[in-house]
Amino acid sequence: MDRINDYEVKPGPIVLFGSGETSPSGRRIFDHAMRSLPPRPKVALLETPAGFELNSPQVIGRVGDFISRRLQNYEPQITVVPARKRGTALSPDNPDLIAPLYDADMIFMGPGSPSYAVRQLRDSLAWYALLASHRLGATIVFASAATVSASLYAIPVYEIYKVGEDLHWKDGLDFFGQYGLPLVFVPHWNNNDGGDELDTSRCFMGQPRFAELMEMIPSDLTVLGIDEKTALVIDPQTCTCRVIGQGGVTILHAGPAHRKAVAPEGLNGTGLQEVAQLRNGHVHQYANGQFFSLSRIGPFRDPRAGEGLPPEVWQRALEARQTRLISDEGNTPEDTPPAEVLALVNERQEARANKDWVAADQVRQRIAALGWQIQDTPAGPKVMRSEQ
Repeated sequence: MDRINDYEVKPGPIVLFGSGETSPSGRRIFDHAMRSLPPRPKVALLETPAGFELNSPQVIGRVGDFISRRLQNYEPQITVVPARKRGTALSPDNPDLIAPLYDADMIFMGPGSPSYAVRQLRDSLAWYALLASHRLGATIVFASAATVSASLYAIPVYEIYKVGEDLHWKDGLDFFGQYGLPLVFVPHWNNNDGGDELDTSRCFMGQPRFAELMEMIPSDLTVLGIDEKTALVIDPQTCTCRVIGQGGVTILHAGPAHRKAVAPEGLNGTGLQEVAQLRNGHVHQYANGQFFSLSRIGPFRDPRAGEGLPPEVWQRALEARQTRLISDEGNTPEDTPPAEVLALVNERQEARANKDWVAADQVRQRIAALGWQIQDTPAGPKVMRSEQ
């Protein structure tokens, strides 16, 4: 990890929804993400993907209402960032408008159009602020359209599915490019809105068209399909990935199979084995509750502090993060639990959720051995240094 002015540069978790961010499954996923945030976390909702829609405020407002009501125990402080369109007063390049992104503990971006999101956010102040805040620890939550737009190459869903344009890809925002991972995300992986008459899986592309699309992108990319009402949670600090929700996550890798790849007989009728073979690759599938190593996706690298970001954006993000660390309840950076402790806190919360009190107590003891203690509060666990 890099250090700037004695502060560690530690990327925060990334939550990638396949869909269902305001469903009961979504509540469970948000709950998991908020457990490691400070008390009364600041949550910024970036409106951009839906900015072209006349009801854009209502679209993002539903997410805000959901978080406020369903996650009220965390007392989230929610701010909508209405960065709808470049060249207007509500532009993602308006420094005053996007200011809440620098101060956020969690940044959410969700429904709308992937193509519109990419067009409005590429090289914008809003996007750079999001990247900088994430490198300094903010949790990033992408859902549906935002998940698509975060890819190296993005499926233009509306253009193909609704307008009938020929199959093609658009350059995405490439969120994971800063970490050395060339990834493509396909939410709504198991969608069945079309019923028996129309295959709407693979983000409404259907299996045949998806197979054609896969032939149009470089074979060395990793493609991740995320089911409906399901999320993939990536934690760079513990180098782990976890599936949460009603479905699963499918990973299409290039190259020869390695350990734990799904056997071909497990993919009959899905078209995935054929796609993998065309790319000289293989497939992994993970179900709800399963963990796997981040290395399964690819070699994650930590960028240098402000690498690839405008200096003024990085400096502003750094100042905002340092101010938060010092001002939040009088804490100093030394009072911030390390990643190892936060991972154990999450493990204990899972044990408590499963009513495995013995396991929960054992994890508490492991946390105590590292010099920290947990206080259970209505807003979630509070982690403090043990008194000497």
